[in-house]
Amino acid sequence: MAAQNTATTAAAADPPGSPTGRQWLALSVLVLSQLAVWLDNTVLNVALKTLADPDEGLGASPNQLQWSISSYTLVFAVLLFTGGVLADRYGHRRLLLTGMLVFGAASVWAAYAGSADELIVARGVMGLGSALIMPATLALIAQVFDERHRATAIAIWSGSSGIAIATGPMLSGALLDHFWWGSVFLVNVPIVVLCAVGSFLYLPGVVTKVRKKFDPLGVLFSTAGLFAVVWGVIEGGHRGDWSGPAVLGSLAGGAVLVIVFVVIELRVSSPGFDVRLFRDVRFTGASVAIMLTFFGVNGSMYYTSFYLQGVHRQTPLECGLSIAPVALGVLLGAPLSARLVRRYGIRSVVTCAMLIATAGFFGYVFLDEHTGLGLFWVFLVLQGLGMGAAIAPTTEAIMSVLPADRTGAGSAVNNSMRQIGGVLGVAVLGSVLAGVYRDEITPKLSDLPPDSAAAGEESPEATRLLAQRLSLPRLSDFADQGFVHAMHVAAVVGAAVALVGAAVIWWTFRRPTAPVPAAEQG
Repeated sequence: MAAQNTATTAAAADPPGSPTGRQWLALSVLVLSQLAVWLDNTVLNVALKTLADPDEGLGASPNQLQWSISSYTLVFAVLLFTGGVLADRYGHRRLLLTGMLVFGAASVWAAYAGSADELIVARGVMGLGSALIMPATLALIAQVFDERHRATAIAIWSGSSGIAIATGPMLSGALLDHFWWGSVFLVNVPIVVLCAVGSFLYLPGVVTKVRKKFDPLGVLFSTAGLFAVVWGVIEGGHRGDWSGPAVLGSLAGGAVLVIVFVVIELRVSSPGFDVRLFRDVRFTGASVAIMLTFFGVNGSMYYTSFYLQGVHRQTPLECGLSIAPVALGVLLGAPLSARLVRRYGIRSVVTCAMLIATAGFFGYVFLDEHTGLGLFWVFLVLQGLGMGAAIAPTTEAIMSVLPADRTGAGSAVNNSMRQIGGVLGVAVLGSVLAGVYRDEITPKLSDLPPDSAAAGEESPEATRLLAQRLSLPRLSDFADQGFVHAMHVAAVVGAAVALVGAAVIWWTFRRPTAPVPAAEQG
């Protein structure tokens, strides 16, 4: 309690004007907390091929690999609503610390999981920890920084994702080259310890005394609805049959549950996810743009690892180094966007940013099994630049319409839209990838015994293992060609979604605010 009072008193005593050293240290703790959440997603992307290996990994199937990502992001997305309410009610620092402890413990569990299904469950618990962390980080920024410096702090906070994008794949690759696959999760433990110590020292411990009611029905229906939709998308791609009763029933049932969720949130007095916020056109546009951006980013990162490690036969470390240039774009785009928005307005800047990201996603159609890395890096930088320049202004637009006592729940909306977009990106683009690959490779396996052909259709990795077992190197070439074609189709879908996001921003911000005079632009 003494540490809490000290932090609160010191924060309150900070003089107005430029941010103080304590404020920058507080921001460092919040950035590091978010870094742990982002790092977990990026390290797993490089580890997917290893997890699919029956000898070095867990022998995970394509749909298990999709769920190893989606279980984390799905739980993260739907419980962010509750995390934001809890943070507003019991204190943002307290929830941040609780989330870090849950996240750290689940990371250890994931590292020592004995099967792909156990890993999926452990990843879901990690998502629970992240759902407590993320609303608190953005809300604490609103407490620590005033309106004059909040946009800059949010830009730094948003840009920190670029650090994870850069270091995550390289760290994962280095660990996989020397240790077993579980080591990629243990990297979270020292980060958790540092954040716990820093939280006590530098973050304000104020409890807002907001006593909003919990929303159990909202949590139940949002979780069940999103789970059913994602399960239907992933399973439809895995089966290659979208007309079956299980897949159609899951998709339709999930859609109904999501509609029921919206109706419930409109009627309850204290909704966990206040859908009334979407009556503000700009809030809606910014939220949808964030969701569609992460749809493309997460979806493309899912198949990037398989392209580099499978088609180009890179080691995990080489793959991590090859992905790193995307962070250069993020780190350039995020801090630059705040100045550009003050001069040209959010509409022009974010629309252009999403068009740049669209070009990066679409660029994959020009890659094949013989393309050099130079062109690949160009498209990665474009993706990162568009992502970085779009996220910070849209996040600031979302937070600017929220009252002070709703910052936790409001930041949950922001992060929920990110994670929902990421879940759907992996589910949809992963399913497109699996379905198109199966259609491409099946005719190539028609001369093999039925059991062997069925095993080879599962994934490019399965086809290559079959080629090795049967001493048929031509099958490996077919696997590469089939995967590249499937990646092209998925890239077109991802680019189309990002293009829709650009159109949403252009339309919803069609009445731009007046540019800030040059004297105020710093």
